[in-house]
Amino acid sequence: MTDPTIPAARPENPRFSSGPCAKIPHYRLDMLADAPLGRSHRAAIGKAKLAEAIDLTREVLGIPADYRIGIVPASDTGAVEMAMWTMLGARPVEMLAWESFGEGWVTDAVKQLKLDATVRTADYGQIVDFAQVDFDKDVVFTWNGTTSGVRVPNGDAIPAGREGLTICDATSAAFAMDLPWDKLDVATFSWQKVLGGEAAHGMLILGPRAVERLESFTPDRPLPKIFRLTKGGKLNEGIFRGETINTPSMLAVEDYLIALKWAKEIGGLDGLIGRADANAAAVRDFIADKDWIADLAQDPATASTTSVCLKFTDPAIKDSAAFAKAVAKRLESEGVALDAAAYRDAPAGLRIWCGSTVETADVAALMPWIEHAYRAELAAQ
Repeated sequence: MTDPTIPAARPENPRFSSGPCAKIPHYRLDMLADAPLGRSHRAAIGKAKLAEAIDLTREVLGIPADYRIGIVPASDTGAVEMAMWTMLGARPVEMLAWESFGEGWVTDAVKQLKLDATVRTADYGQIVDFAQVDFDKDVVFTWNGTTSGVRVPNGDAIPAGREGLTICDATSAAFAMDLPWDKLDVATFSWQKVLGGEAAHGMLILGPRAVERLESFTPDRPLPKIFRLTKGGKLNEGIFRGETINTPSMLAVEDYLIALKWAKEIGGLDGLIGRADANAAAVRDFIADKDWIADLAQDPATASTTSVCLKFTDPAIKDSAAFAKAVAKRLESEGVALDAAAYRDAPAGLRIWCGSTVETADVAALMPWIEHAYRAELAAQ
């Protein structure tokens, strides 16, 4: 006899990893047939593909014409480090952190760059009070806490007349949230997040104030070749036309182009945001009346719509960390959710990626399976 507790529906795509993330719907490897493999990225066809990636990024995200967009090495990490190493030190710095990646930028600023920075932190599930931040200093922060499920709700607290630079790690936010470009002097993200691209390539977006900083400030530290954005005291404009510092993967570039063209087909940024919002709502609608599971984000206004983090709240659970791991393992063994465990440094629980490439029907189908796994593990403990 069929077990009546087993949900009838299953997600068609069980990939809920928070990075690398699910590919675009109906993705096929033969979509990459136009990639100029075995050709130089400096050849005309390579340059054209890289320039197209930059142009489509600007179009889909609505990035202002006077902002530069560069493809840089080492994913979002490389882009953030490039900004920090080349721009910080000209004026006082504030570092904001409410999850593990933000904490990593704090470590680099204080221990590697040796900056006497003001550090503001908040626990997982919360966010720092932006009203207390001094934006006449340079401020470094993540927009969306991928490991905490908490995001900046808007850019209202960032003054237009600020003296310092805002350097924003926008991975897990770009393409799924409305970023206020006039409030961000530097923004970074990686291809493998909201658009489900391949890893190792980062995007560095510079506003006019960031360019002015690069051309007026010379840091008193050695800069590796892959961090050098200026030449002779002027911005190396070639980087922002697709003349990359190091060799990019033209296969990965083609994959990114496919995702960008899909984004245009579904309505551009508005369509992408709508899909992520619907996915996150499917999770939160399900847990709303449950007393055994809750959102890690404490304030709905700052709850992420991409990396939705959940915690188990049943007092009958004996070991929360072991229990959460067991639930994630059961979901994977059932083939309904892969890589859905919370990040290793985050509180025990689940992390369901709800970015724009995920289908809402798959999220909705997953939710009863989470309840099934919870009840099965509770009975087994």
